[in-house]
Amino acid sequence: MKLSGWGRYPVADCAQAAPRDMAGLQAARRNGPLIARGNGRAYGDSAMNRENTVSMRRFDRMIAFDATTGQLTAEAGVLLGDVIDAFLPRGWFPAVTPGTRFVTLGGMAAADVHGKNHHVDGGFASFVDWVEVMDSEGGITRAKPGDALFDWTMGGMGLTGVILRLAMRLRPVETGWIHQTAYPAPDLDAAMAAFEAHPDAPYSVAWIDCLGQGAALGRSMVMMGAHAPLDGLPTRFRRMPFGPPPRRLRRMPVTLPGFALNRLTVGAFNRLYYRMGAARAGHSLVPWESYFYPLDSLLGWNRIYGRRGFVQFQCVLPEEAAREGLAALLGRTGQAGQGSFLAVLKKMGPAGKGFSFPMPGYTLALDFPVSDKVLSLMDDLDRITLDHGGRFYLAKDARLSADMLHAADSRAAAFARRRQDSGAAGAFASLQSERLGL
Repeated sequence: MKLSGWGRYPVADCAQAAPRDMAGLQAARRNGPLIARGNGRAYGDSAMNRENTVSMRRFDRMIAFDATTGQLTAEAGVLLGDVIDAFLPRGWFPAVTPGTRFVTLGGMAAADVHGKNHHVDGGFASFVDWVEVMDSEGGITRAKPGDALFDWTMGGMGLTGVILRLAMRLRPVETGWIHQTAYPAPDLDAAMAAFEAHPDAPYSVAWIDCLGQGAALGRSMVMMGAHAPLDGLPTRFRRMPFGPPPRRLRRMPVTLPGFALNRLTVGAFNRLYYRMGAARAGHSLVPWESYFYPLDSLLGWNRIYGRRGFVQFQCVLPEEAAREGLAALLGRTGQAGQGSFLAVLKKMGPAGKGFSFPMPGYTLALDFPVSDKVLSLMDDLDRITLDHGGRFYLAKDARLSADMLHAADSRAAAFARRRQDSGAAGAFASLQSERLGL
């Protein structure tokens, strides 16, 4: 079948199996090098193998829960949204969550996802007590933090083995509401100052206008958040402490023509979004869905970018080079006129182990409709990132070159050597790993 990531680029003919149990997974292993695939929410080709893509969606059982520690044991194919549906009404919420709840737990582990709280809590691996992995020989190993297999699996993009099960810790919460404080930032310096002024904010994120230039370079809406306690809710909200009834999800009915997103339409959207955000600045109570997963309310939103799909550029820059590097990235993007409809800035905390993406500094994510001009622009953004000591997020990558990855991240060579030494290189492979020389 034809497969792609969430960006719908690239598209490739892939043979896909969907085993129901270990016997089926073992049979798939004997068909040659494979890659496990969750819900297809990695943006590029990291969960695609032309000869042997293995869907893990049928490994979808929640096995055990410890109400004292919040530890949930579950199979890799469980969706994060199903965890929230089951445990938020009981007073538990994921300790780390990416920007969508339509991801599998195995995919979260493979990418070592980070959220709006990375600056204080770190990534997903910080809340995983163990992970079980099927190796190249079909054996199953349980690895804990500090074990080499654990450290390289969390963020290893499925290339150390097939993630089967894991134990993750949830966070106790009293409500499903978020105390949000929004700050309009007229430029990049003001946006970064807002992050630096609130280092202990449990959650922080900024929407950034990547078309802003001159005095408006880096114009943003910075949003801080914290889980609201029950006694902090107005009376009308206490009748629904875990948020309002779920909204009916809408679906993007058509794929827009490629010309729909251009400098004029994106620029108009950005100006309107900033004005509306500035008008609503200050404190408010928002449901957890709106704060953590605003795009999930529109199913198939990736169709907005047209038939050719879209690519995301996401890098992290070290703190000492972040201001200069972000200005250069935003300046080049604005100069090219290839406005990003979704541009996000976050503060990052401690570096992860193994091949995990984060490091202290700032991460910038930009989405672009695929075109020859955009792909050329992203090559320029790669070079700016390299020049400022940054590195790239493989869960969002669809077109990075091997030379650029290895130049930017010395861990890539160590990861490739480990795969060779363990036998994983001959058993687990994706289109991305082949493209990047991993």
